[in-house]
Amino acid sequence: MKKLVFLFSTASILAVLLIFFVFFKFNDSKLHIVICNVGQGDAIFIRTPTQADILIDGGPDKKVLDCLGRNMPFWDRSLDLVIMTHPDADHSTGLVDVIKRYQVSSFYTEEVAGKTQIFKLLETVLAEKKLSAKYLYLGDRLSDNSGFSMQTLWPSTEAINSLDQNRSNLRLNELSVVQLISYGKFSALLTGDAGSIVMDQIADQTRSIIILKVPHHGSKTGMSDHFLSLTSPELAVISVGAKNRYGHPTKFSLDLLTKHKVRTLRTDLNGEVEILSDGKTWSVVEK
Repeated sequence: MKKLVFLFSTASILAVLLIFFVFFKFNDSKLHIVICNVGQGDAIFIRTPTQADILIDGGPDKKVLDCLGRNMPFWDRSLDLVIMTHPDADHSTGLVDVIKRYQVSSFYTEEVAGKTQIFKLLETVLAEKKLSAKYLYLGDRLSDNSGFSMQTLWPSTEAINSLDQNRSNLRLNELSVVQLISYGKFSALLTGDAGSIVMDQIADQTRSIIILKVPHHGSKTGMSDHFLSLTSPELAVISVGAKNRYGHPTKFSLDLLTKHKVRTLRTDLNGEVEILSDGKTWSVVEK
């Protein structure tokens, strides 16, 4: 009997210690940006210094759930904000399972409806959860009292209003939501699948950024020499699937990053990439 009591007491103490360890691990008052390794697609998890949980895109399948499981406390099944940069399947498919399994407070996207079955399924799941999509435009800003802010740099209302949404060949990539994250001296540009035309337009607003999520998985049309000359990122992260059929990242993009001496990490080679910042310094963790 005494042995059972001892084992129970020991197990209880270990459980309490584990809970404290997990709590302090995920509540360190730092900004966490995780570029999830979801294959050929995008999914980015953000935990703000005030412990708000944000997911930008969901990747092409359920792998995003593994990323959330690794980077959130095991008891936490809520997301304060989900953003879909655009409705292409490699950014939106995983959001279906996320919204089914997590309590999502707010859902934002750009004002262009997708035409795929996945998009229709996502609309159904949002309706079932009584979530109404809100739209992001140039100039919108989300922030908290820690100094963290997320500013929308694209799309503009003019770009959306000039679009004929009845066209069958909509160029959804060019209307991707682009976000500039700021926290003290730290900054990160999250680009979705926006291309070099958009990047060149917003380059003046993004001078001297620290982190660049490379546009469109490192495609040839994602960024230009002009854009990198103005932004001068210290670290570029490419979210890309191994041996993908598109040839991403292209030699053109890799050579461009090399030319500008930008340290580059790739999820197909380096796995999940986490960036941490206290607003003054920053570090990167490859998992």
